[in-house]
Amino acid sequence: MDIYYKKKRWKQIIFIVAIFIGIGSLLYTNKLVKQLRIEERLKVERLAEALRLFATYDNLGSEVNLFLNQVISTNTTVPIIVIEQNGDIYINKNFSYTQKNKNKVLTKALEKMKAHQKPIVIPLGNGVEQYLYYKESSLLVELRFYPIFQMGVIILFLIIAYIAFSSSRRSEQNLVWIGMAKETAHQLGTPISSLMAWVELLKEENTDSKIITELIKDTDQLEKITERFSKIGSNPELFPENIYSVLLNSISYLKTRVSKRIEIKYQFTESMELFIPLSSSLFGWVIENLVRNSIDAIEDKQGKILIEVFENEKDVVIEVSDNGKGIPKSKFNTIFQPGYTTKKRGWGLGLSLSKRIIEIYHKGKINVKSSEPYKSTTFRIILKK
Repeated sequence: MDIYYKKKRWKQIIFIVAIFIGIGSLLYTNKLVKQLRIEERLKVERLAEALRLFATYDNLGSEVNLFLNQVISTNTTVPIIVIEQNGDIYINKNFSYTQKNKNKVLTKALEKMKAHQKPIVIPLGNGVEQYLYYKESSLLVELRFYPIFQMGVIILFLIIAYIAFSSSRRSEQNLVWIGMAKETAHQLGTPISSLMAWVELLKEENTDSKIITELIKDTDQLEKITERFSKIGSNPELFPENIYSVLLNSISYLKTRVSKRIEIKYQFTESMELFIPLSSSLFGWVIENLVRNSIDAIEDKQGKILIEVFENEKDVVIEVSDNGKGIPKSKFNTIFQPGYTTKKRGWGLGLSLSKRIIEIYHKGKINVKSSEPYKSTTFRIILKK
């Protein structure tokens, strides 16, 4: 299990825990809302009964009258409207209005109340009735929407925490990569100089020219690698380069160093020209990484690697395809994360560095275009002309 996957799993666990907290809060708040709604209904029903007693009995005693007055006056939260049988508004309470807009506010509120629920009927005797309408208090409404607000705050917190964590992690990775790359470039300097001296010595000893040629190629490649590492962390200059020449340089070096069971094919020549802004050494690194990735995916079977170039008015598209073991669709993005690897050896930095070179230095795009298990995989690079 790779490091990246472990970190990703912990993020998922934290996210799931936060969701459960939000759901728990939502369920508990809904329970409180139901209880408060029942209490408000009982309060309104007691108010209706108090109004009925006031209207039907003249002599209830001072204590009863005081109690009924308290029942009516203590409702300071639930908006109510009591209307007569003919539709005139008799009582209203807990509405905000001015004398100028009073009728408009109460009429509109009454229409909404009628649309949402039936009234509480207040029988006054002799067939006369009043009708009490009410709506939920502002406290109940706020409590109803509080879980949604709380979930929003939790999600916002998770997003901010994720962005901060990712930004910090990327910054740390960048510093590590830059330091490691600079140190690698520095350390390679001495053995490269030594190899060059040995090559000159072998020339004087009349060693086989084929061996000398291959040693020179390897020494030149090491110098390229040193240059590539030295450029990590700085913005390399891009020059108009013939994309076909750059590709062929990388392919020609790799073809003599891969197994004979693997065939590297392409449909272009060095005489073809298509100039685009490139850092040839860094772009060649990307192609070598993709080809080596294809070689690893092919494993022990007969393999084919195909490199193609397409273009349109704005872009140049380079595709590297192989008939290896393929990549699960769920891993299309993961494979470009630092530390991800399915190999026993390696640090899982090749594709991550390739993505950095293409997207940050060349302002292009690199992705997995398609993949079928044990049939084919195609990596696609898109560069601006």
